[in-house]
Amino acid sequence: MTTEALLHDLFQAALTAVTAETRLPAALPQPPKGRTVVIGAGKAAAAMAKTVEDHWPGPLTGLVVTRYDHDLPTERIEVVQASHPVPDAAGQEAARRIVDMVQGLAADDLVLCLISGGGSALLALPAPGITLEDKRAVAKALLKSGADIGEMNCVRKHLSAVKGGRLAAMAHPARVVSLLVSDVPGDDPSVIASGPTVPDPTSFADARAILAKYNITPPPAVAAFLEAAEDETPKPGDPRLSGAETTIIATPQDALEAAAALARDRGYTPVILGDAIEGEAREVAKVHAGIARQVARHGQPAAVPAVILSGGETTVTVRGQGRGGRNVEFLLALAVALDGQPGIWAAAFDTDGIDGTEDNAGAILRPDTLTRAEEMGLDAKAFLADNDGYSFFKALGDLVVTGPTRTNVNDFRVIVIDRT
Repeated sequence: MTTEALLHDLFQAALTAVTAETRLPAALPQPPKGRTVVIGAGKAAAAMAKTVEDHWPGPLTGLVVTRYDHDLPTERIEVVQASHPVPDAAGQEAARRIVDMVQGLAADDLVLCLISGGGSALLALPAPGITLEDKRAVAKALLKSGADIGEMNCVRKHLSAVKGGRLAAMAHPARVVSLLVSDVPGDDPSVIASGPTVPDPTSFADARAILAKYNITPPPAVAAFLEAAEDETPKPGDPRLSGAETTIIATPQDALEAAAALARDRGYTPVILGDAIEGEAREVAKVHAGIARQVARHGQPAAVPAVILSGGETTVTVRGQGRGGRNVEFLLALAVALDGQPGIWAAAFDTDGIDGTEDNAGAILRPDTLTRAEEMGLDAKAFLADNDGYSFFKALGDLVVTGPTRTNVNDFRVIVIDRT
């Protein structure tokens, strides 16, 4: 068993632990007296829909929207594909159709809502007076700003006709049961996919403050809508959401614990640093490098051989012109910080299989990464300054391409410290 193989196996163990087929069947509710309408959005939506079809004992209809190339064949639940992370017309039309499906239902009917990360962009129905282009402009600005997922989704909720609990309110008085795959630090249901079926504790004022914090000047229609603040999202205690039920079926912690169990079986001492780590990717990398060095030099907080695991969602404030998501940014900063220290390997992946907007899930960092880069004339610090982790690891042949995994519990980071 090579260290590189171990890194891949740990990632696969993490993914298997949070697939729809693994987590969803046990969480399904009993069929209702009336109709069952299945709706949903997110990168795991197609896999969740197929799992519902495979395990549901009665009739059902529905529609879910997922990212392009994340679909699966289904028979009773239609799967629509749309754009992520910037919304498009396909997501807008899918959201309109979902709204039509949940209106006019009775108390004996069931709305089964399948929600996973990515749903904020995929379920894209702008609030009245706001265009899709307005939403796209704000989304692009937020993605480059360094805003965390909670901040981005607060703004998204207040520019949407369906997010922030509005979708569940439309379905009232039907029973609404939401099954969630969490991709957000802290597993807050109101943040996951911008919480279309749960009460929203944030406000228009919060959304305005976030745009101001990151010096984002929104389109005039967005600025006017946020300032007017006329139709606030449903809040905790709203009677239209009183019967809504929400269950988180898969979390980042589930993935980390599965990887830790495998590491232990392979003779490594696992250390889980946290499932909700946030911050600039390059700064998070410096902290991870310091912990890895402490293990290598002093056997703390675990003796060598050890595996350090962490999850959450880092951010990248884009200042350069390069290609790369937050996981390759993390790894490139980690390489610079470790400076070729022997015996330390690492990998970082987005569990949906797409790191940012590129075609890779992440990459592998080896003890000799910097040496090989120098031999090829690649300056790691220059690539990092240009936010170009993708090109750096591609040149070395160390990108990892999995294709869509059809699940999403956000970042998965692993550092292996071997005996030297």
